[in-house]
Amino acid sequence: MMNKRLFPLLLALMLAACQPAGDDRPPLEGASMGGAFSLTNQDGKPVKDSDFAGQYRLVYFGYAYCPDVCPVDLQRLMQGFARLEQSDPAVAARIQPIFITIDPVRDTPATLKPFVAAFHPRLIGLTGSEADIAAVAKRYRVFFERQPKAPDGSYEVDHGRMTVLYGPKGEPVSRIPEAGTPDEIVAALKRWTI
Repeated sequence: MMNKRLFPLLLALMLAACQPAGDDRPPLEGASMGGAFSLTNQDGKPVKDSDFAGQYRLVYFGYAYCPDVCPVDLQRLMQGFARLEQSDPAVAARIQPIFITIDPVRDTPATLKPFVAAFHPRLIGLTGSEADIAAVAKRYRVFFERQPKAPDGSYEVDHGRMTVLYGPKGEPVSRIPEAGTPDEIVAALKRWTI
């Protein structure tokens, strides 16, 4: 049985895949995902979605204690972004990479600061209360679920794996291949920001 929280995203992706070949419309055009948020960055300062008005936003949801997927995805994404900065700095300057935690209990600003800095100096890490993060994840169509704690108190968080480029008005534009090569990431970013 399909998870009701995933259905809107899957529908948007299926509709995007049905566009005719050669169609230059953004694949996620018209998808109902994204929206307002008011969170806290890795420096402990409040950040709103409106702070990024006029910029493209490269948004990835994950968590700093992720044992494998999130660090690898962020490394690839930020390698691609760094390559874009070298090859086309004007395009890269129009994009703000953003990491939003789905584990706000452990991902405090103090935890996020060295985590995001390890991947790229422009990567912003955002956290908030559990209610804030749940609301943002719902608006951005990101599934997550905390697993039971192990005897040592540690736990993992299952979550959807998806990187989305949002436009200057916060509109969803396209998925970006977080598992792609740096060149594939550069190509996707350039295609949808030019």
